[in-house]
Amino acid sequence: MSGCRDEDPRIHGIKTKIGVVPNFPKPGIMFQDITPLLLDPKAFKDAVDLFVERYKDKNISVVAGIEARGFIFGPPIALAIGAKFVPLRKPRKLPGEVIFEEYVLEYGSDCLEMHLGAVEPGECVLVVDDLIATGGTLCAAMNLLERVGAVVVECACLIELPELKGRGRLNGKPLYVLVEYQ
Repeated sequence: MSGCRDEDPRIHGIKTKIGVVPNFPKPGIMFQDITPLLLDPKAFKDAVDLFVERYKDKNISVVAGIEARGFIFGPPIALAIGAKFVPLRKPRKLPGEVIFEEYVLEYGSDCLEMHLGAVEPGECVLVVDDLIATGGTLCAAMNLLERVGAVVVECACLIELPELKGRGRLNGKPLYVLVEYQ
C-alpha cells in the first residue's frame, strides 16, 4: 500500500497546488515545485494535518527532517505530535560534532549530517522529506539514524515518483505519501 489517501478530499486540493518545472535543476529532470502549495495556507495546512493525523498516536519521539524541504513539513508535524525535531543537513551546516552519511541521488551525489547526540538509542523516529524519487536520500537518512541506535518507524513524503522505484530501495521500511505522480 502506498499510503496515498486519494479518498480524502484534501488530497485533490494539495495535488492541484504542486507545480512541475521541466529541466530543473538539470536537463531531463521534472522538478516537483511545492512553492504554490506553501503559498496557499489551506492546502499547506491540509498537508500538515494529514501527516499529523497519521502520526499523532504512533509514539514517535523524533521527527527527522531532511534539508531543505523536510524542514518545512517536519517542525509543524513534530510540534503537533509532541516530538522533537532533528535536522538532517547538507555538509558543513551544523556546528559541533556530527556524523554523516554519503549517498547517490538521481542527479548526482550528496551527504547528510546530524548532530552527534541529537537522537538517543531506541528513540522512535519519523523521517520527513518533500519527495521520494530514487530513494537515495531517505536511505541515507535511515542509515544515519539507525547507526546511532534509533528505530525508524516510517518515512513520510508529500510526493512520490513511483516510476523511479525509490520505495523499493527502502528495504521494506514503511513509506507514507500524500500524492503520487506518474
